[in-house]
Amino acid sequence: MGLRGWSPAAVIGAAGWVRNGGRAEVPGGADPRGSEEGDRTGEAERRRSRRGRLRRTLLAALVTGAVVVPLSAAVRPRIPAPAPAALAPLSVATLNATYRANRADAAEASRTAAAHGDRGRAAKDRALASPARDLLAFDGRGTGRATEVFGDLATARRIAVLVPGSDTTLDAYDRLRSGAQNLHRAVDGSTAVIAWLGYDTPRTLSTGALTTTGAERAAPLLERFVGELRGALGPAPRISLLCHSYGTAVCARAAWADVQDVVLLGSPGTGLDSVADLHTRARVWAARGTGDWIADVPHLRADLFGTTVGFGTDPVSPAFGARVFAAGDGGHSDYFAPASVCLAGLARIVLGRTPEVPRA
Repeated sequence: MGLRGWSPAAVIGAAGWVRNGGRAEVPGGADPRGSEEGDRTGEAERRRSRRGRLRRTLLAALVTGAVVVPLSAAVRPRIPAPAPAALAPLSVATLNATYRANRADAAEASRTAAAHGDRGRAAKDRALASPARDLLAFDGRGTGRATEVFGDLATARRIAVLVPGSDTTLDAYDRLRSGAQNLHRAVDGSTAVIAWLGYDTPRTLSTGALTTTGAERAAPLLERFVGELRGALGPAPRISLLCHSYGTAVCARAAWADVQDVVLLGSPGTGLDSVADLHTRARVWAARGTGDWIADVPHLRADLFGTTVGFGTDPVSPAFGARVFAAGDGGHSDYFAPASVCLAGLARIVLGRTPEVPRA
């Protein structure tokens, strides 16, 4: 089975098998002989044992990501694409021209991908080239980048920017797009929603997903994008950043003077100890669904081979200091699910109806 088909639980189980030398690991640390003494093991003891196992799993995942993932990535050739066209500075007057130019870039990238035999990427690029799509940015090279608008950006009184996490590429862009569409349906007509795939996201099973290095590179790109929005639209629109998974580390690394709300969803941690370390006047929110596997990721940082691994304080913990709101029982990919508890809360945050946001 390829790595793309592995669930996080399967990876954790495999890591446990490796660190035990190929021997089976009994869940919860119970005695495999079913002895009376094993049956009396208390829940508190099992939790302590679980934390230790998860720390070891983090290291096992680091080794797996360093060795296995680069080999699997080499199987798929990099499909070439033209460089993005030079565009006029973003403004209300240039919006339509920007949309047209990026659609043309997507159409050319589709033809290039098809000529090199990548039908999947060609189809993704061709869909983005549709006249119905409003693209603020497009780059078909490598894993790809795209920034898409839902709603009328020129007249928007509120803007929500979705910042995705690991494994978000042009090939998997539809997941980010669906979340943006769901949120746009949940807000009013004076709100624009933007799906921002503006950085190269790490693979979940990789060393990059275990450090903030990629987030530190991506944060200036997000800062620049928000600055361009402010330059084009002025100070009036209310801007909210809705950041998911690894994207929460990207948002936390940026300096925010021009946004009203920063929302951390399904975060493994931001690499910072508390809201105070974000150095922002924006309201900082956090949420995690009860079915999200990210809750089992150890909230620690450690120096390994000259690199800081891990993300530190849990953003939904009191120690971090965020405004924690209810996310329901959804899993890691369910924060923007239609009619969900979390989506309703996100819509209220974006609309500025913060007293109505259900707290966790």
